[in-house]
Amino acid sequence: MADKLTAKSKSDTGPAEKPHDSSAPLETHTSENETKGSPPSKASHPVGFIRQAELVDLVRAYDRDADEDILNRAYIFAMKAHGDQTRQSGDPYFSHPLAVAAILTELRADAATVVTALLHDVVEDTDYTIGDIQKHFGAEIARLVDGVTKLSRIELRDEASKQAENFRKFVVAMADDVRVLLVKLADRLHNMRTLHYIANTEKRQRISLETMEIYAPLAGRIGVQRFREELEDIAFRELSADAYATISRRLDELHQHSVGGVVELANVLRQKLEVEGLDTQVYSREKRAYSIWRKMQHKNVSFDDLADIYAFRVLVDTVHDCYRALGIIHSNWRMIPSEFDDYISAPKPNNYRSIHTAVVGPPWRDGRRQRIEIQIRTYEMHETAERGVAAHWQYKDVGGNGASVEIVGPKQYDPYETPRRLVEMFQGGEDLDEALQYAKLELFQDQVFCFTPKSRVIALPKGATALDFAYGVHTDVGDQCIGAKINGVQRPLRKLLETGDVVEVLRSENAPVPAEWEIIAVSGRARSAIRRRIKKMQYDEHLALGRSIAESVFTGAHLQFSLKGVRAGLRKLGKKSVEDVLVSVGRGDLPVNQLIEAVYPGASAASEGEIRPANLHEFKPRVAISGLTPGVSVRIARCCTPLPGERIVGIRGDDGGITVHTIHCEQLAKQDPPQSRWLDLKWRDTDEEQQNAFARLTVTVQNGVGVLSEIAGIIARYGISIASMRLQNRSKEFIDVVMDVEVHDARQLAQALAGLRAAPTVLSAERIGIEDDEQL
Repeated sequence: MADKLTAKSKSDTGPAEKPHDSSAPLETHTSENETKGSPPSKASHPVGFIRQAELVDLVRAYDRDADEDILNRAYIFAMKAHGDQTRQSGDPYFSHPLAVAAILTELRADAATVVTALLHDVVEDTDYTIGDIQKHFGAEIARLVDGVTKLSRIELRDEASKQAENFRKFVVAMADDVRVLLVKLADRLHNMRTLHYIANTEKRQRISLETMEIYAPLAGRIGVQRFREELEDIAFRELSADAYATISRRLDELHQHSVGGVVELANVLRQKLEVEGLDTQVYSREKRAYSIWRKMQHKNVSFDDLADIYAFRVLVDTVHDCYRALGIIHSNWRMIPSEFDDYISAPKPNNYRSIHTAVVGPPWRDGRRQRIEIQIRTYEMHETAERGVAAHWQYKDVGGNGASVEIVGPKQYDPYETPRRLVEMFQGGEDLDEALQYAKLELFQDQVFCFTPKSRVIALPKGATALDFAYGVHTDVGDQCIGAKINGVQRPLRKLLETGDVVEVLRSENAPVPAEWEIIAVSGRARSAIRRRIKKMQYDEHLALGRSIAESVFTGAHLQFSLKGVRAGLRKLGKKSVEDVLVSVGRGDLPVNQLIEAVYPGASAASEGEIRPANLHEFKPRVAISGLTPGVSVRIARCCTPLPGERIVGIRGDDGGITVHTIHCEQLAKQDPPQSRWLDLKWRDTDEEQQNAFARLTVTVQNGVGVLSEIAGIIARYGISIASMRLQNRSKEFIDVVMDVEVHDARQLAQALAGLRAAPTVLSAERIGIEDDEQL
């Protein structure tokens, strides 16, 4: 669908891996990977259309109550809508949605899902709209079709952003109805089967990488293993052609020499079970190239060292029979402890249930003893393993409006868990690209399976920590986490977890968010939630700080601050809300003079277009200086910004005005004006509460949530008002905060600086000058 790939023959829609009875010849692995090696020509894969009646028969074979009329109408509607459109192979485009529908009948999908498959490209590739779909096929079908339809008209800055936005839309839709995901997976599977028709190598690899990172893991999360394995294998062939070819060649060689021995082993295994009175079916299966390659990488072994290239599947009637079969197998052959897993006792989160074991089997014809892998499961478990979430269709009649379907998971299995987790990552809505990366991280990793004290299984990526577990249980649990007990013993949150660990999360409603949490977290869900929480806390901090600064500056300008006034200036400021304005002020991105200009146009004219905190009008400073001629123009030197209590001198300029410096001003020493221009000045004694002066500080702090509020709190404790604040040189570790403050005298400022330097998050706090003179 997404890439307008080419169509292939009807045979492509068959199951990727079909087990066979041990009495039949072993299937060759080339039948599973028929497109390996050189791409097949179009002539070798003629298009095989399924007629209307054939498609209806496929659905009615497992759902006798299926709506034949809607299936027939959807077939004709889609065929006419796509008309003479063709795929890159030259085949009629309708061959693609028809193949997707056929793939879904293998999962025994309900009629609505099959109809959606037939129509899934109509809105995207023709002039029909979702409204047209609803008019002809009803609201349910329209909703499903909309869920798999890409946002074709979105205007975003690049392809990555478009992919993220489309994935967000898709995730929201599949969290509402998982059938959207089934259609999308079947669509991607057929596109991958016909990938070789795309001439552009870069495009093929982009599609394959997306398949490997997103669609194959999604298929695994909802238990449709046949989709996952085939998607991985085709993508692997494109992304690592040499490795794929090498493994496929070795599989060919092994098949030629081992097929007879594998059939013999299967017969021996079946006979051993039958002697003990078990009615079983025994199937043999050969693993795919990607599965073999991944195991070689994980175990760091060669092809020859792998024990389970061939595996056997034992199907029995009951759970009790599963364990009987396990005992018989272990009684006859020596088991390999490291290869044993009991997913019946502890099912995987996607409801996969089976017993996995490996044994040193009977000798081959050449006398070698081969290690073999055996999976034991009931027929019901096998159905779930093959069809995944689709094995839990539950048909119902909703309000007398006809048949519908819902998916009901047994016991603790929730088929919507993965979609909901992904939706959670996109809830922040601030950075879709970042959310997509977290989603890929969540999906594309091997897993460990841990337990809550109440035996709920939590699946986590390998290398996950107790902190990841807390967020795996629920975002609120992670946000309140202050520690964890692993197998009854309290451990640090950075402790790596192993399959089988029982983890109890210790919680507090006032739990902090330490800076190292982003480093400790491994799972995409935890990282996304932590990042979202930090952003929220920073947002609240900047909001409060921005309001405090704005109120202080407006007061200093003798102007009234009101949210109504700020709201009226939103358009001038280019902001959507009052909160966005105040956050920008608190973050230092929006100068306060721009805010005042937007609320009170023209208020800055008196100061030559610049409004300065604490000096917003031409006020006469409430600092008295002795030794000045009445009426003379006075400037406070911005290089040293002298404060009451400091020794000062005046320098007469060419215009007759006086610039006031501190006696120790470095710039004054460099200028070295003639003595005739020097004036001996001093501050007049007055009530300090009636004094008012201006200073600029630079404070270097550790980057973290709450540091700005901490600084503002320290300043406030000394009775000093912050006129403005901006952030400079931001990094992950440190921030330089430059602030303008209003003080009474030098002593008050010195006390505040000492208080700042004593704070554990403050690395340095210094008073600095201002480049230009300040006209008073």
